[in-house]
Amino acid sequence: MNSENSNKISWKQGLVIALGVPMLILPSIGYFAGYVGVFAIIVWLISIIQGFLQNMAYADFALMHPEARGLPGYVQTVFKGKHPKDYDMNKFIGGFSSWGYWMAWNPVLAIFSLLIGKYLHGMIPVLSGVSDKTISLVAGALIFTVLIAINWKGLSGGATIGNILAIVSLIPLIVLSVVPVIKGQFHLSNITGNLFPETWSWDGTHILILLGILAMAQWSACAWETAAVYGPDYKNPKKDLPKALFACGFICLITFLAVQTACTGTLGIQGILEEPYSPMLLMAKMSFGNAGAAITLIMLLAAMVLIIQTALLGSAKAMESMALEGNLPKVLAETNKHGTPVKAMIIIAILNFALIFVGTPSAIVAGSAMGYVIANGITLFAYFKGKGEQKILAPKWWKYIALACSILNIPLYLAGIFYINKLDYGLVPALIGFLLLFLFIPIWLYAKKEHTKD
Repeated sequence: MNSENSNKISWKQGLVIALGVPMLILPSIGYFAGYVGVFAIIVWLISIIQGFLQNMAYADFALMHPEARGLPGYVQTVFKGKHPKDYDMNKFIGGFSSWGYWMAWNPVLAIFSLLIGKYLHGMIPVLSGVSDKTISLVAGALIFTVLIAINWKGLSGGATIGNILAIVSLIPLIVLSVVPVIKGQFHLSNITGNLFPETWSWDGTHILILLGILAMAQWSACAWETAAVYGPDYKNPKKDLPKALFACGFICLITFLAVQTACTGTLGIQGILEEPYSPMLLMAKMSFGNAGAAITLIMLLAAMVLIIQTALLGSAKAMESMALEGNLPKVLAETNKHGTPVKAMIIIAILNFALIFVGTPSAIVAGSAMGYVIANGITLFAYFKGKGEQKILAPKWWKYIALACSILNIPLYLAGIFYINKLDYGLVPALIGFLLLFLFIPIWLYAKKEHTKD
């Protein structure tokens, strides 16, 4: 009994697991300001509220099906065929949801490698003659290689890394949001002017743009479902899970709103657009000068590396799990003698190294958000289908809220994210996102052939 409890987590540990989420605002600060201006602050508020609604359903799901793990596991539990080993539509839906979730988190490595390149380019004068992309490629290659080497001997130390991530990632975000207000650099007039850009109108085109922005915001601001999906691992799930969920949601609410508000009030929309991918660098220089900014940004870069580490481990374990389920080729389930899915890690590193050539963090976020939309849409519908009359954490009518969120994701967010991709990069790049999603079909058919043969 004692041994069993020792493997359980407290609500504070559950909170720590998800505290890296506020860092995910960084790729989108300038991109959102460019499209919706000051309204970007409201976008984060809407998205965090949506996060509360969705994550309550996931927390309830976690307690309804303690044997399942994560969003894809819940889908697989509800869409279960007569025989678990049968390759039927139920298995495909579960696998496709897993693929969408993997597609959402796999590119985090490339996104933050690109951001690291842009911050280093702006912070170190000697690198001013080198392109952002070159710095990002070198930084990415170095980070991926070092992290694979560090994780070679197993995945121990995750809790320690989580604690470091929680402290390191939140401090610079909070400090850089508060100091401009204290020093009188924050101007309320930058926020109380026009809510939207002057060219904004409420026609079909702009509504699609707003849906695309909200889909991208969901990728960042709703991602604290990690605090929810560990439901069965809490010491007292019914008490600990809501505490972790609401504490994490509240911290995300404060940090997301504070960061976007501070950037808008201090730099103004035009100031943000002059440095769309590293506005926090400008904030640091304004608040602390070059020397102080360097210290603050070192902490910010360390937090980015730790998020890359978290994403690398999570993506590799997801691929291993999908391969063990028979939804991906067996080679991806292979581990070294320490139980580390090294082959999956290497494939993820290569894919992300290729993604760095895209050169724009927001473009990769838009593609990742498409996967996240699919995973959320399917999982929330699975919750609606599987909830029934049970009342465990959420009341039985919560399934209708989940259904509404599911419809918001598919088709509304999906249409919005496709349109905004097309608008920014053209039809072909927009279709590539769908191509990557449906690339799962031939891979799944190959896995089916491989596993059925055995």
